[in-house]
Amino acid sequence: MLAGGQSLVPMLNMRLVRPARLVDINAVPGLADIRARDDGGLALGALTRHTALVTSRLVHEHAPLLAAAARHVGHRAIRNRGTLGGSLAHADPAAELPAALLALDARVVVAGPSGPRQIALDDFVLGALTTALAADEIVTEIDVPPARHAGWGFAEVARRAGDFALTGVAAVLHGNRGRCTAARLVAFGADERPVRLSAAEDALIGGARAEESAAVAALDCRPPADVHASADYRRHLVSVLTARVIGEALARLA
Repeated sequence: MLAGGQSLVPMLNMRLVRPARLVDINAVPGLADIRARDDGGLALGALTRHTALVTSRLVHEHAPLLAAAARHVGHRAIRNRGTLGGSLAHADPAAELPAALLALDARVVVAGPSGPRQIALDDFVLGALTTALAADEIVTEIDVPPARHAGWGFAEVARRAGDFALTGVAAVLHGNRGRCTAARLVAFGADERPVRLSAAEDALIGGARAEESAAVAALDCRPPADVHASADYRRHLVSVLTARVIGEALARLA
């Protein structure tokens, strides 16, 4: 399937994939819609462009974390063509949008000959470039639950603006009277898929400060080592960025 082509076309150029045929789905009606749900959440069509996530009033109102994450995706030309569904189906471990959607507890709607089904984001991305999509299914929509009264934060480190992130962290916090009662902290570029920072979440809910919670954040990661950064450096970034996004989220929560 061809949508924005920002992942598929480079893979074709490098002969990493050689499909027998390509089907352009850009003309399928309804797949680029952004709709507010009755419960205050969002329904995002799979063909929603990254630029639309940045500029949409509905996204800023209902899921501002997603708008913030989309600003970090590539460059303007890439954001104008790339799609939300394509980013999810490609499942790059360093991609911003799958991590942001995991922090938002989103669900992916897929469709095939057997009909539609919903998959929680944590069950959809199985590993690096690997998802729960069957060979005869496509992503059609992403459902984001209400998060109007949540605090959020997003930060990443990349070698240059527009590059893939070395590591990043997204946060969504809920609280009452200055105390965090629920937390979803997600690191990307620090494992083979976006990963929940459960130890840091538990510490934060238990009353720990941002720095104390961040100190245990890297316990849930298995960061890779490559020519761009060592595993230890990525662990360090997870801790630093976790403290930063917790601070941002708590400030917005207040």
